[in-house]
Amino acid sequence: MTTYAKQFINGEWVDGSSSKSLENLNPYTGETLFTMSSASAEDLDKAFRSAEEAFNSWQKTLPSEKRELLENVAHVMEKRKEEIIDWLVKESGSTLVKAEIEFGAALGIVKESASFPYRMQGRILDSDTPGKENRIYKSPKGVIGVIGPWNFPFHLSLRSVAPAIASGNTVVLKPASDTIVTAGTLIADIFREAGAPAGVLNVTAGRGSEIGDAFVEHPVPGVISFTGSTEVGSHIASLAGSQIKDTALELGGNNAVVVLEDADLEQAADAAAFGKFLHQGQICMSANRLLVHEDVHDEFLRLFTEKTARLKTGDPSKKETVIGPLIREEETERLKKEIQATVEEGAELHYGGGSDGAVMEPTILTNVTRDMPAAAKEMFGPVVSVLTFRTEEEAVELADSTPYGLSGAVHSRDIHRAVEFAKKVDTGMIHVNDQPVNDEAHAAFGGEKQSGLGRFGGEWALDKFTTEKWISVQNGRRSYPF
Repeated sequence: MTTYAKQFINGEWVDGSSSKSLENLNPYTGETLFTMSSASAEDLDKAFRSAEEAFNSWQKTLPSEKRELLENVAHVMEKRKEEIIDWLVKESGSTLVKAEIEFGAALGIVKESASFPYRMQGRILDSDTPGKENRIYKSPKGVIGVIGPWNFPFHLSLRSVAPAIASGNTVVLKPASDTIVTAGTLIADIFREAGAPAGVLNVTAGRGSEIGDAFVEHPVPGVISFTGSTEVGSHIASLAGSQIKDTALELGGNNAVVVLEDADLEQAADAAAFGKFLHQGQICMSANRLLVHEDVHDEFLRLFTEKTARLKTGDPSKKETVIGPLIREEETERLKKEIQATVEEGAELHYGGGSDGAVMEPTILTNVTRDMPAAAKEMFGPVVSVLTFRTEEEAVELADSTPYGLSGAVHSRDIHRAVEFAKKVDTGMIHVNDQPVNDEAHAAFGGEKQSGLGRFGGEWALDKFTTEKWISVQNGRRSYPF
């Protein structure tokens, strides 16, 4: 605990030098897990300079040694799985089910990244110039700045940290202030135990309002990887763009699950419940809207409500709990205001709506139209809106009627029909006869429109954290026009 309440810079645990402090709370009990000194701009500079110095040697490290580090990280994770799960439960309010899912996804990212040192492939290209050979060399970009989120903190931080380091970069990681350990210092400790050289991974914990801009604007990092809200992501992109820095942004979503009239309604209801209520709906990919064909609306709603009513709420450390606390109690008040505003515009509170502390009941709103608050906004909580449609064209229009385009799902017994429907929706990811919360380490993960820039996962992550240089070689004398 004492270790995790420190900054990790150049291989050493140090106290932050800011006069301000960070309080780490258990969102379910309200217990203070620890209080720590925040990182200052000076600490931030030390971390980036340490990463810059470490990059000089790490990029030249043999691929077998880089792979060995990632394999060691996976081994340490498996050995310390119980500790990781415990921290996810008490720091981020994860239920045991969600924590297991998150651990598995994070382990998959690390194992996929272990292959990256041998996938740094260049190319030889032909030339239209006699005697010339064109070579394309792939190399790491340098120092990567990673800003980790609080909702899937361990996985979503590792999703950038592991591939960046595996491809020869060094990293400075700034965890969300609500999840200092699972988005930051625990990851640093795992890499330390796995044998990472000093400076390869550094962690600076501080509030975004205090060191966030300085983190992005620091001259050392060449790429800023951020997972979080669209509003903050837009600000980060603006700061990075002013310095011509590359960004990897995975932002908000207002994802739709579409239920066509020929769908397996029981499967669709089960999928929608998982895709909405996993981690209390605090996932960028969560189902925010259920778009149901009017002919099957009543039967689907009956099945979905029955499924929702069986979900246990409360203590996330208990095995039977499906819906635990929101990250902060004030989030319940925010959601209740959106629910009330939606009801005042003509929607019906069909199920739920109550809360106990930071735990909110799963909530279903019906008779919702696209412009009502609960449907138009990303709720980021256990609240879902049910809308109806008559035609496929109307369903596509409804699915696309938000500024976001992250994930989604469509249900139909006709696979070809569902795939053709999925192609029409303007979203980075969409899943047939499933739910929108999918993440596989080797697949392209990312969104369209205001849901982000770039892709994570597999070769797409490798491309994001590397650059390519064209070197041409002229064999023999070349003739020029003057």
